[in-house]
Amino acid sequence: MTGRSPAAPEAGDQQVRGMARGGVLNLASAVLSQVALFLVLLVLARALGLREVGRYAQVYAVLSLLGLLSLSGFRAGLTRFVAVHLADGEPAALRGAIRLGLGISAAASTVLAVGLAVGAPWLAEALHDPRLSTGLRLAALCLPATTICEAALAATRGWRTQRAYALVGQVYEPVARLALTALALALGAGLTGAFWALVVASWSAAGLALVALARMVRRVPAARPAYRPGELFRFSTVSWVSSLSSTGLIWVDALLLGFFDYGADAIGVYHVATRLVTIAVFVLAPVNASFGPHLAHLHHQGRLDEVRRIYRVATGWVVRLSLPAFVALLVFPEQLLRLVGGPGLAGGAAVTVVLALGQLVNAATGPCGTLLNMSGRVAVNMVDNLAALLLNILLNLWLIPAYGILGAAVAWAVSLAAVNVARVWQVRAQVHTVPVTAGMVKGLVAALFALGVGFGVRWLVEGWVAQLTVGLVAIVAAYLAAVLALGLSREDVMVLRSVTRRGGRQAGADQSVGVAVGSGVRP
Repeated sequence: MTGRSPAAPEAGDQQVRGMARGGVLNLASAVLSQVALFLVLLVLARALGLREVGRYAQVYAVLSLLGLLSLSGFRAGLTRFVAVHLADGEPAALRGAIRLGLGISAAASTVLAVGLAVGAPWLAEALHDPRLSTGLRLAALCLPATTICEAALAATRGWRTQRAYALVGQVYEPVARLALTALALALGAGLTGAFWALVVASWSAAGLALVALARMVRRVPAARPAYRPGELFRFSTVSWVSSLSSTGLIWVDALLLGFFDYGADAIGVYHVATRLVTIAVFVLAPVNASFGPHLAHLHHQGRLDEVRRIYRVATGWVVRLSLPAFVALLVFPEQLLRLVGGPGLAGGAAVTVVLALGQLVNAATGPCGTLLNMSGRVAVNMVDNLAALLLNILLNLWLIPAYGILGAAVAWAVSLAAVNVARVWQVRAQVHTVPVTAGMVKGLVAALFALGVGFGVRWLVEGWVAQLTVGLVAIVAAYLAAVLALGLSREDVMVLRSVTRRGGRQAGADQSVGVAVGSGVRP
């Protein structure tokens, strides 16, 4: 794209506003999701102890890895090709892509689930904990449901609406899991009851996701499905390797700690620390989910100026919304760990700080991986993720025997930082921009001010409960005051106005997309 038409600035504003509305919905639901998942962890730790939390973490790691394996890359593929077929006005191709993606993912997950159920005793022995066998078999029962749910919700995001993804995936499933887990523990069902809670929540969420997808497909003009397996498989196969490597980077540490026989207690501490850090960067996933379909639509139409703009805007949101949580993790790691599991977790403070630094780099580089995927550069993203996974495994094999969970944290943080720095340069070569904006710099300055305030509270206030309570309030207040004092950008003001206006904006956006499909006009 060599120039911009007079209407281009307004078109760019519309894309930013549309992404903002979806992003705010995702963000609100992600807050609820992370709170619910944190409470699941808290309930398990308080009721059953760290050893059972460690077992839960290992089983969930296996479920997550097999979920990516069975989804076969169709999660990103479904979002991208639904968005592309909508842009091109091709309802037949859209229906064919959805049927292929859902059918193959369901079949693959069923085969893997049977394999996991049969091999559960062997895998439990390999992890040096025979008591994992029951949990692994229940994870096998969950696997088809989680795969179908994610595939269906990925397809709905191709309509550039985040409603189903937010309400089913980010609100219903984690809240249902929390309620059912608490009920199971109250009835004395123990860790097995917690896994059954996961089973029920997963299958009910899958049913709701399929209903939501069916309603959206009914808006598309009727047509005999046109199957184009070549383009979908090429994209999805590479995306599958990329996603599997990325998920492996998240969960391989817990599995390797089990293989090195560090015990469920140490793995429990590590899992709590990773969950805390994940909460800090929770904003990345909802912004990515909102950013991806818009990016696929714009890049497919060659509107690179708008691609560059929403990439910078999305990165700015991720950084500025995440920074207060990172400041809290750096100032009060012991206090936050004690809040979850008592004094026994305080030894994981160094692990928490190291993991937080790695995730801070991840947040600061923004949705660069999503940009590579949705613009069709999935092979580049695959190589990045494979390299990061290999680096993480090698560092874990070197550092875990000598340093235990701290070594695992260092391996993970270094690998995550390296892959994201590499992606920034790749995105720069592709779209000729970097995700550094004035708003991001202002956010970093505000975070440094809040960091100083937080350490001041820690030095002046006695008692870990008082330190944490006063400190969190002071960090948020100092950060917001500094951000406002430094001034909001034009995009910030536009987004705030957009998301606070009343009316059926989202419904209108969905309707316009449906009309565009029927007429063949690009929305």
